[in-house]
Amino acid sequence: MPAQTQASLSGSAALLRAAQRVLRPLARLLMTHGVNFPVFSALAKGVFVDAAAHDFPDDGGPMTDSRVSLLSGVHRREVKRLRTENAQSAPPASVSLGGQIVARWCADPRFVDAQRLPRPLPRLASKGGDISFERLVASVSKDIRPRAVLDEWVRLGVAWVDEHDSVHLAESAFIPAHGAEEKAFYFGKNLHDHMAAATHNLLDGRPPFLERCVYYDGLSPASVESLRELSRQLAVAALQEVNRRAMDLQARDADRDDGHERMTFGVYFYNEPTRSRDRIRD
Repeated sequence: MPAQTQASLSGSAALLRAAQRVLRPLARLLMTHGVNFPVFSALAKGVFVDAAAHDFPDDGGPMTDSRVSLLSGVHRREVKRLRTENAQSAPPASVSLGGQIVARWCADPRFVDAQRLPRPLPRLASKGGDISFERLVASVSKDIRPRAVLDEWVRLGVAWVDEHDSVHLAESAFIPAHGAEEKAFYFGKNLHDHMAAATHNLLDGRPPFLERCVYYDGLSPASVESLRELSRQLAVAALQEVNRRAMDLQARDADRDDGHERMTFGVYFYNEPTRSRDRIRD
């Protein structure tokens, strides 16, 4: 067997082992919500067809059902049906508007304190003027009542109101404590972009995307808790700084003809008991 073919087969085997590991937490999540393998299999079939149709352009002409079938391994009759059914779902309205409001709360100098953290805001403009929750919402959209936004945020655990009728942002990033639709949207968006960055790098894309982590084992629970808090503090600071810079650049690029790019910057922390086979070997 040619050396190139052997290397390709070895790479495919390693990739399948990695994919198996990636799918494990997803399988647990889906089964917890009553989604079994036949449902997932039907979903995956549509994703393979969509990826083949859009990510593998044919320079010689239009992407035919036959070529999509060849690339994806899905029968041509199924390809034709799935290509007409596949469509990207829009994010929940509360995510689209809420994300913009939180981003402004965390970045606009009027709405942050001396440490550049989102400050509590008087709920009513009659009490806080321009530095109020009402004016914050109005600065993003005048088509929705601030009270409706606040009620939904309180329900989701995004914000809370104190005894002085001031609104506090419960998290400096928009991660609802409740609300399955909103949490599922961010689950898909964040993991998609993380995997897309890693895939780009595995395919030797240039320039490579930032995609790094710090990994240690042999730690006590107390040490993990210390690292969790340190990671949280550094992550919040980094996210807020990138958010402030992105908002400034977005305003600057508003009238540019090439202002059509999007970006994502994210961080995560995870811990679990170390199994012997997972220990780092020197």
